[in-house]
Amino acid sequence: MIIGAVVVLVGLPVLIVLVVLLTVALLNHTNGTIVSSGETREYLLYVPPTYDRDRPTPLVISFHGAAAWPAQQQNMTHWNRLADEFGFIVVYPAGRGRIWRVGHPGPALMGDVRFVADLIDTLTSRYSIDPARVYANGFSLGGAMTFVLSCTLSDRIAAVGTISAAQTLPWSWCTDTRPVPLINFHGTADLVPYGGGPSPDPFNPLTFPPVREWTANWARRNRCAAAAAEVVVTSDVTSLEYRNCANDAAVLLYTIQGGGHAWPGGKPLPRWFFGRTTNSIDATRLTWAFFAAHPLRPPNQRLKLTPRGTLGK
Repeated sequence: MIIGAVVVLVGLPVLIVLVVLLTVALLNHTNGTIVSSGETREYLLYVPPTYDRDRPTPLVISFHGAAAWPAQQQNMTHWNRLADEFGFIVVYPAGRGRIWRVGHPGPALMGDVRFVADLIDTLTSRYSIDPARVYANGFSLGGAMTFVLSCTLSDRIAAVGTISAAQTLPWSWCTDTRPVPLINFHGTADLVPYGGGPSPDPFNPLTFPPVREWTANWARRNRCAAAAAEVVVTSDVTSLEYRNCANDAAVLLYTIQGGGHAWPGGKPLPRWFFGRTTNSIDATRLTWAFFAAHPLRPPNQRLKLTPRGTLGK
């Protein structure tokens, strides 16, 4: 009986791990691969039924968080719904080992950057991708990956969006001075602390910068006006916008009071661990509106409005 009990106690964690691995294997479906830097890399691509090969089409690249996978990112964010509504293509790249190697600068990190560049090239060769409307957004560690891309592929990424971003690299690492528009979402009760410091997650030993300070640094990079406009959006959400930026590269932060490590308006993660998911705003829809207003433009080319108020060149 004692031996049997020991076998159960030891075997139960193993069984849980096996169940988790099996579940991920079943859910982690992708539909494309490329070889980049000698590695086979995977991605999940969504092309809306309304895609027209004769019309240049925007591309949204959406990065999953640590230990997640492309299909999970797709289901949480609902990007496909907006792709159907507005007619753009979405791709969800897979991190190597289900992570993005943003913890330390080096060959592994640049391998991920090369993968993204090769993925853009591959999709551009197969679809009518508008080179002025390629955007990147990410959740948690995927948000850190979008920062990396803003510093390494700023000539190809028009604007970026981050949600609960786990920024791990210092600003001194980013030497690219091209203003890159940013829309950022972060909860005050996030596992990535809003006020900075170590994460309360026992499995995450990293220390993070304060979110408002990080956003202000981005605004300085974009040479925005020092004063930011703060607006109450809903009962639990405020926005902070830096305007008059170089090349119209606005910086916008949405703060969710009591918000957890979650995608606002998206599919909730387990609340007992990740915290509350607000439905007061839809981060995906707000991000797309921000992206649509910020195509890639040559330096010093300012956005103008036509008499009807539509976007002009």
